[in-house]
Amino acid sequence: MLEFDLIDQVRARIHPRPDVILGIGDDAAILQVPPDRQLVVATDTLNAGVHFPVDTAPADIGWKALAVNLSDLAAMAAEPAWCTLSLSLPDSDADWLDRFLDGFLDLAARHRIALVGGDTTRGPLSIGVTVHGLVEPGRALRRDGARVGDDIWVTGSLGDAASALVLLQQASEPMLASACEAGPILPADDAVDLRIAEALAGLRSRLDRPTPRVEIGRGLAGVAHSGIDISDGLLADLGHICRGSRLAAEVEVDRLPYSPALAESFGDARRYELQATGGDDYELCFTAESAMRERIGLIAVANATPITRIGRMIEGEGVRAIGRDGAPWHPQRGGYVHFSD
Repeated sequence: MLEFDLIDQVRARIHPRPDVILGIGDDAAILQVPPDRQLVVATDTLNAGVHFPVDTAPADIGWKALAVNLSDLAAMAAEPAWCTLSLSLPDSDADWLDRFLDGFLDLAARHRIALVGGDTTRGPLSIGVTVHGLVEPGRALRRDGARVGDDIWVTGSLGDAASALVLLQQASEPMLASACEAGPILPADDAVDLRIAEALAGLRSRLDRPTPRVEIGRGLAGVAHSGIDISDGLLADLGHICRGSRLAAEVEVDRLPYSPALAESFGDARRYELQATGGDDYELCFTAESAMRERIGLIAVANATPITRIGRMIEGEGVRAIGRDGAPWHPQRGGYVHFSD
């Protein structure tokens, strides 16, 4: 297939929104931004072997490529509207593209986000997505809004994606595990459990198909003071809120929420590492004053998703992790950083 055949294949499967004046097929899209909204724009690039294992199913790659961008909109309390997609492909494989679109457009339909343009080129497998969202003026969540005394909260559970990479490495599946953004590979100091295959099946779904917390993010507008999504590891990403807000954070690692599959696969020490520094969670971390605890509880119930209070914002700099005994807790490594090697 030639480039324009691939573009036609994509265009045949999309369902634009009424506010898309001109979508795929011209030099650029024309979109109608409502007069009472501000535009929120985020972009991410995913590369094979860095952001997803090389054996990942095409539909899962498509889902994740959009999900990580929607997570950025969720962290800003924005409503998804439009997106663009740029694909670098080793060859023009129509079947691969159809399966990729199965995942991408499935998630797009769930959040009513329209694919309005992009690009295709030949090269190593790489996916670039840009998303556009809408938010009421003055109600976007930012990293610089935290205040002294704010509670620190996280959605869902932490560490599942990073633990899937550890189990993949232990199972010797083909992938570039040590370079993956989903977090550091920890020393294998435990015997591989006979239940590794079962545990991996449940945990890998969190790696391949993260859930962008869009509805929770929208519900936090006017409730939270600051927010960020967890892509490079909790402590690393919370550090961005600290720097933006010129404050410190105190986190109790024993409060970090975890899934049953994670607890069954790892002891406390390794679990803490995975939860605190493993990436690819794409959960939300946000701060809010203590008076908002009941409202946050209602948001959790409305979205059938746990939201856990893990610490508080204090005067100072940086993130301070506290262990179960009340003493400072120090991870073996920090979160994922590109170009760190």
